[in-house]
Amino acid sequence: MPLLDFLDPKAVLPALRVSSKKQALQEIAAHSSKLLGLDEGMVFEALLQRERLGSTGIGEGVAIPHGKLPGLTRIFGLVARLEKPIDFEALDGQHVDILFLLLAPEGAGADHLKALARVARVLREPGLVDRIRATREANALYAVMTEIPRAA
Repeated sequence: MPLLDFLDPKAVLPALRVSSKKQALQEIAAHSSKLLGLDEGMVFEALLQRERLGSTGIGEGVAIPHGKLPGLTRIFGLVARLEKPIDFEALDGQHVDILFLLLAPEGAGADHLKALARVARVLREPGLVDRIRATREANALYAVMTEIPRAA
């Protein structure tokens, strides 16, 4: 099974233009809701609620906003490279330019946590973040995110 099998090629935004954390969350909520057939406001509110608990900015310019949603039937991922880094209140204080949105069904339980761990593991691959930052096309960014050498 591919490490990020929940990332769809249509859920790749290689040059997202936003100027704030709120705008970034609105944009990824809008894009994901269209792909999933869900209410955009519901997706955005789920992301805001999670951010109120503490920033999902994990450091080194990366954030993994996530949430659980009623009506969602599968785990869903979306990756976005921002044109300009934004303040995301990250743990290390660095601005964020890479977002990986993860949405899970309301009753996902441990599957949600496992998917979060998989995303974090992929984003820690040596050189991967630099490759994401150098990528300007959706298909190339999708390839970077899904063709990572798998450790045994």
